[in-house]
Amino acid sequence: MPLDKTQRQRIISSYNSAFLRNGYHPNALLWSSKEVQELRFEKLAQIGFEKGDSVLDVGCGFGDFSAYLSKQGTPVDFTGIDLSESLLKEGRSQYPEVVFHQGDLFDFNPKQKSYDYVTLSGTLNNKLNDEGTYAYQVIERMWQSCRKGVAFNLLDARHEWTAGRWDLQSFYPDDIMEFIGQFSDNSEVITGYLHNDFTVLIRR
Repeated sequence: MPLDKTQRQRIISSYNSAFLRNGYHPNALLWSSKEVQELRFEKLAQIGFEKGDSVLDVGCGFGDFSAYLSKQGTPVDFTGIDLSESLLKEGRSQYPEVVFHQGDLFDFNPKQKSYDYVTLSGTLNNKLNDEGTYAYQVIERMWQSCRKGVAFNLLDARHEWTAGRWDLQSFYPDDIMEFIGQFSDNSEVITGYLHNDFTVLIRR
């Protein structure tokens, strides 16, 4: 189900404030650096995109993942959705070839198996005080919306500092993989590239 108005506005305000401070830069998306942003992109790309695949990116920010894939020699048919109209406006300026929509995944409401791949990077890091319920709903809906696979990252609750943050939502990889096992038996988790992050790939 979509985020409620209070949760939505809090997230939008956080990113809009960061954008006002930093302009077009990964810091505006609350990434610590471009290197960290692209390291996460690198792990997502292990899902195995092919040229021309349709990709829906949930919480796309500026749409930088599209540019990353093109730089890697795998241009895709990219659609991005994000809550912040400020980020999307900048994204449209940077990447006029990308289709952008405002809202969350449930606002956008994609049809079943309507995209080859559905991806997400950092979007579920905001704590909602719902014990992760919204995140689980998003993951399942991403799976329903893909024809080939899903790739996303989450913060790792095994990292003590991250797990203790009042504003960050973190998860145990084993819990996520157990949940995914309810609808797929073809998934993998990637760890070790950052101390407080993990990536999950699910393939049909």
